[in-house]
Amino acid sequence: MTVQPITNRPVTGADVIKGLKELGVRKGMTLLVHSSMRSFRRFVPGGASAILAALTEVIGPEGTLVMPTQSHDLTDPSSWMNPPLDESWWELVRQEIPAYDPVWTLTGGMGVIVETFRGLPGTERSGHPHVSLAARGPAASGLLEDHQPDFGLGEHSPLAKLYEADAYVLLLGCGHDSNTSLHLAEYRTAYHGREKITHQAPMMVDGAKVWVAFQDFNITSDDFEQLGHDFERDCPACFTRVNIGEASCFLARQRDLVDYAERWLATNR
Repeated sequence: MTVQPITNRPVTGADVIKGLKELGVRKGMTLLVHSSMRSFRRFVPGGASAILAALTEVIGPEGTLVMPTQSHDLTDPSSWMNPPLDESWWELVRQEIPAYDPVWTLTGGMGVIVETFRGLPGTERSGHPHVSLAARGPAASGLLEDHQPDFGLGEHSPLAKLYEADAYVLLLGCGHDSNTSLHLAEYRTAYHGREKITHQAPMMVDGAKVWVAFQDFNITSDDFEQLGHDFERDCPACFTRVNIGEASCFLARQRDLVDYAERWLATNR
């Protein structure tokens, strides 16, 4: 088999730094990042490490970098649907799934940039077994502390603390369907069809693994792409877009996004 050579110009760390600055990322920012390595569609020398180095350089030591590090695999097997698990194995799986651990538990479906970030020495991670966030920088500990299981993306979550801190949201080559901050608006809006549901996850309690039940709303990102499209249409002065390589990247204040999303959800859901 003939291996095709790489012909497109690589996307370098310097390109990423330039693009981030054009977006408006600056030193001292608290930045909530969602990312897709594939979206660059070109070779990136250094891969995810180069992207993280660029982000870290642009916000500087006084800035704080935050990423969602979700782990939805830590759910009760009776709820698995894609694919479902034979009922005869449920108890075995419950016994064998390790308890959530901020250091050991891998992310699920978050991408190589997030997983690399999670594993860096000095990165902190919150205690929620399904919707944790990780952070590095002077504000990290305060943003992540006391992330309780109930209503994990609501008023007592790092998302709400990011809102109070006037953080910014960066979509690095991904769409608004990955925009975790929009979930905060779901908690703040009594939209049609909102219901309380119960989740379970294995956690360490007093030194032993326990399947802990906790409450949440039936949140969904199914309409977030339309929500984000309408935000960009209606609030053109509230965001910037720049291509880095072939990745379309977006930056906006989290408050602007969440406030708009509250109004949008109340009308459109």
